[in-house]
Amino acid sequence: MDTVLLALVDMQGRLQGKRLSARFFLDEVLKHGSEGCNYLLAVDVEMNTVGGYAMSSWERGYGDFMMRPDLSTLRLVPWQEGTAMLMADLVWNDGADVVASPRQILRRQLDRLAERGLAAYVGTELEFVVFDTSYEEAWRRAYRDLTPANQYNVDYSLLGTARVEPLLRRIRLAMEGAGMYVESAKGECNLGQHEIAFRYDTALRTCDNHAIYKNGSKEIAAQEGRSITFMAKPNQREGNSCHIHISLRSVDNDPIMAGDRPFGLSELGARFIAGQLACLRELTLLYAPNINSYKRYVPGSFAPTAIKWGVDNRTCALRLVGHGDSLRIENRVPGGDVNPYLAVAALIAAGLHGIDNELPLEEPFTGNAYASGAESVPHTLRDALALFEGSKLARESFGDEVVAHYANNARVELAAFDAAVTDWELFRGFERL
Repeated sequence: MDTVLLALVDMQGRLQGKRLSARFFLDEVLKHGSEGCNYLLAVDVEMNTVGGYAMSSWERGYGDFMMRPDLSTLRLVPWQEGTAMLMADLVWNDGADVVASPRQILRRQLDRLAERGLAAYVGTELEFVVFDTSYEEAWRRAYRDLTPANQYNVDYSLLGTARVEPLLRRIRLAMEGAGMYVESAKGECNLGQHEIAFRYDTALRTCDNHAIYKNGSKEIAAQEGRSITFMAKPNQREGNSCHIHISLRSVDNDPIMAGDRPFGLSELGARFIAGQLACLRELTLLYAPNINSYKRYVPGSFAPTAIKWGVDNRTCALRLVGHGDSLRIENRVPGGDVNPYLAVAALIAAGLHGIDNELPLEEPFTGNAYASGAESVPHTLRDALALFEGSKLARESFGDEVVAHYANNARVELAAFDAAVTDWELFRGFERL
């Protein structure tokens, strides 16, 4: 072992950090941490420095924060020779937490649960599309005319998925070697679309695994001369979802979502779901953080539009699944572009709102929720931003600093999009207007 990756999670849910020599890591970084420029939590997706952030700016000199290794996350990186990695928590030089760090935002909500004697268990189901085109070639082609790994819908198809099995098997085995519990792989509806499922775990560990898997699968695909995208809506067909399953346990590890109420729920479980429904619109920014995220929400697409819950009903935003000790709620709103730390933090904050205020749970919806006429998921990032900034719950749960930080991130994306001239505009108007 000669290399150690020290990784932080940025606002977009990506891994950033340093490659350290193993010797230097053991001699210095393990004890003291390592510095990183604080602009890593104040740039856009293209790493451009942008204004509007209180923590980091030209006026503040773009100084450092400290990356503090979390030894509990140490693991091998089987797809990189002689390499181990671990996650970092971010602190300022005086030891105070960087509160806008996604990992810290989730830790705060987990602490709120623990104050009530509760813990969250989470599983994420992350879809992606595989192309038989390298990332470099895709860039050169301006992401047009890429070759998907499958030419037809391979949802549950063993024959169709066998075409991509060498790559998927390598990813699965690599993730097992990195300490993850792989459950299965299956095809999905879009051309070349697949999903690898992992065993649920404690919330923070699941989010760490999610970020590492997402990064690692791209690295492995690149090594094979292929590319993978987790964009929420990469083309006009079905988008990439990231359904998030969450359940609660006591600090003694006893499942407590299930009980003797209707549909197998406990009183606490019912209130937890009621909180999800009550807060979903105002917290959607944390489930759907990008402009492209909102292109998924199309009726009849298996991406939700109606803010309803149902028992094993995939047309609803919230789906109750499992039974007994496995009973859990599935939030179907997030796409493959989600930052899992922010989304899970939002799920917990919403659930605690329902529990603390003893919110009653409405009856589950049966039938086609797309045609229900129910209140809808926000239609655009601009709509979601307005709801998030105006949310009393968001400010009470996360603090004004966090709300301002992620609202600014949304405004930056909206300004960039508003200034862009798109292919749609050119094809529609170059000659005919």
